[in-house]
Amino acid sequence: MFSGRKKLNRAYKNAKVVPFDDKSKFIFFSDCHRGDNSFADDFSNNRNIYYHALKHYYVEGFSYAELGDGDELWENISFKSILEAHKNVYELMSLFHKQQRLHLIWGNHDMVYRNPEYVKKNLSSYFDPKVGEDVELFGDIKYNEAIILKHKDTQQELFLTHGHQADWWNYTFWKWSRFMVRVLWKPLNVMGIADPTSPAKNYKELIKVERRTKKWIIENNNLITITGHTHRPRFPEPGDIAFFNDGSCVHPRSITGLELENGAISLIKWQIATKEDGTLQIVRMLLEGPRRLVDYKTDKL
Repeated sequence: MFSGRKKLNRAYKNAKVVPFDDKSKFIFFSDCHRGDNSFADDFSNNRNIYYHALKHYYVEGFSYAELGDGDELWENISFKSILEAHKNVYELMSLFHKQQRLHLIWGNHDMVYRNPEYVKKNLSSYFDPKVGEDVELFGDIKYNEAIILKHKDTQQELFLTHGHQADWWNYTFWKWSRFMVRVLWKPLNVMGIADPTSPAKNYKELIKVERRTKKWIIENNNLITITGHTHRPRFPEPGDIAFFNDGSCVHPRSITGLELENGAISLIKWQIATKEDGTLQIVRMLLEGPRRLVDYKTDKL
């Protein structure tokens, strides 16, 4: 039995089911790795791009599904320092939640969110010094290991999870990995030395994780599966293995994600572009798609 099969099977079995139809609109981001705005905070370079993009999706009526590693809780001990560094982002996410348009999945870097008590203690509210009392943040928010989007009419399913289930080291020994990151790799990261256990920074590990995930997808009737974890965007053609990856929000100078709209899926990128007069603007680029979801259905579905 290949590594990850049991974990992926369990994640699928216990996944939260969210109904959708062709009128539904979703944006999938992952691997934001929001930190404390220190030199080791990879998110800080793209936070303005991310905030602008997320504000666009809020105004346009999209639901936001964050597929793991939203918060960097390996390098940072507490959520409080992250909240203080990026409060405007969390306030915007809170607006999504209040309209029942926020769906959160935990990854290996925020694995502590699989504990409901930890989530309740740290994410439900925060102390606001301006008013001198606790203010609601996410209230009754729930994190999931996986989510299944199920089409109301066609019954087609999209399986959403972080993807570290196929990464034996970063799933089973995540506490050891977290310890090593805090003690060793965080200071080395500031110097430009990457963590060799991370599939996002180790090509051999990335290939192994992708190969295991694709094998599981094949065994499950080419189930459309959307992950993050490796930071490498993937957008298959119909007829290929239905393995999507939304990339990450810590690419150099850009963020990538997947949009679901009008029953079709697209790979997009948001980045800073220079206008002819020298001013800067944040722009959305279509990289792949849109492709109709039904084009990925197999004969058995």
